[in-house]
Amino acid sequence: MRFDHDTLAQRVRFASAAAAANLVDEIKELGATRVMVIAAEAERELAHRVAAQLPVAHWHHEVAMHVPVEVAERARKQAAAHRVDALVCIGGGSTTGLAKAVALTTGLPIVAVPTTYAGSEATNVWGLTEHSRKTTGTDPRVLPHTIVYDATLTLTLPVDLSVASGLNALAHCVDSMWAPRADPIDRALAGEGIRALRIGLPLVAAEPGGLEGREHALYGAYLSAVVFASAGSGLHHKICHVLGGMFDLPHAQTHAVVLPHVLALNAPSAPDAERRIAAALDADSATGGLARLRTELDAPRALRDYGMPESGILPAAEAVLAAVPPGNPAPVALDNITGLLHAAWEGAEPR
Repeated sequence: MRFDHDTLAQRVRFASAAAAANLVDEIKELGATRVMVIAAEAERELAHRVAAQLPVAHWHHEVAMHVPVEVAERARKQAAAHRVDALVCIGGGSTTGLAKAVALTTGLPIVAVPTTYAGSEATNVWGLTEHSRKTTGTDPRVLPHTIVYDATLTLTLPVDLSVASGLNALAHCVDSMWAPRADPIDRALAGEGIRALRIGLPLVAAEPGGLEGREHALYGAYLSAVVFASAGSGLHHKICHVLGGMFDLPHAQTHAVVLPHVLALNAPSAPDAERRIAAALDADSATGGLARLRTELDAPRALRDYGMPESGILPAAEAVLAAVPPGNPAPVALDNITGLLHAAWEGAEPR
């Protein structure tokens, strides 16, 4: 056994019904006196409630999927204009992504308060979209200083969005089994993340107002992000970044649709990872366990349901082929990627 593993330096505060108090403590510890709170319009009321006791210099509510460059530039200008000394982002992956875009050029510390299972809050990965092309990178400046997890903040997330967001987290775990920098620590954490999500997501679907399922899902989502940050971006994420950038598809639903198809492609060529995923899903096989979970959750099934045109399959496949990460377990060629995307587009069974 031989590997190198980096653990990112970050504080996690996990407690239900404690976000406001924990946020105050963190801002005081940072010594910040002019905070910029970033939250989408849909979460304006929640953000104002959670951050009511902070020294807020600017409330910023312009948030867009995939962080368009022009949206990031406007947020950066507002941060400068209001002489901001810390960022608080309250919301999902797009909100966290915008805070990261500001931190990337300013170095401002971020305190992240997630309201979905996106996981962006636990990574040093940033992403920006320009001219229908999404660019990603890593930088220590974009890693939030602290994550404040509070499962009560996810209670208003509808079941269908909870399912899509949770399956996005599951995709982080699965991809981290064979991503370019995957190591034994990543695989162990990924297995625990899959187990937690397998327990939590059905509970969320069955009892949306219950905290047990929400807490399991949030815990699993955190683990999924930690392993993604360590292992790097595997084939699944390369595919989803291409699709999101080219067609402006919703992030979580795209991941939820694509996941079973990439698993079906890679699992036969990665027997150890396949066994780990199957065990975490409490199933005889990884593909069978995921199929059972997706059926139980009534998961998203077809990319065409979210606006991807059939004519986009071939150009997307060509773009994916140019971005295939090194060491993918299964051989990747234009024909099998085209077939995978077509099956995902029409909602066919993985093959």
